Amino acid sequence: MDISQTIAALKQQPGFAENVGMVLVHNGTVRGWSRKDRQGVIALEVIPDLEKIEEIRQEFLKWPGIFDIKIEALTGTFIPGDDLLFLVVAGDIRENVKAALAGLLDRVKAGPIKKREIMAV
Repeated sequence: MDISQTIAALKQQPGFAENVGMVLVHNGTVRGWSRKDRQGVIALEVIPDLEKIEEIRQEFLKWPGIFDIKIEALTGTFIPGDDLLFLVVAGDIRENVKAALAGLLDRVKAGPIKKREIMAV
């Protein structure tokens, strides 16, 4: 996802200027170490359940003040530094947009994205 292009496209949607006061972005990348024990990671295999992610997106679109949400979850094997997950949340005020992004991120990461770390030997 090109974040600048995505935001530019959001701004072209009817009602954007009247309804959006904040756009927040999450750009998840591969870490070079495991969250469990900080052991070195050389690659990460990722399989997102795109249908489940879309169900979650639709749920969060109903939150108060949320104008639109864009999500891109990549599939494949990635190395440290590679992009994995993009979330873009546009809405009316800070409190609504921050809460929606935090909740969306937690829900997407909690289940629909399966990962397997490949450790350094």
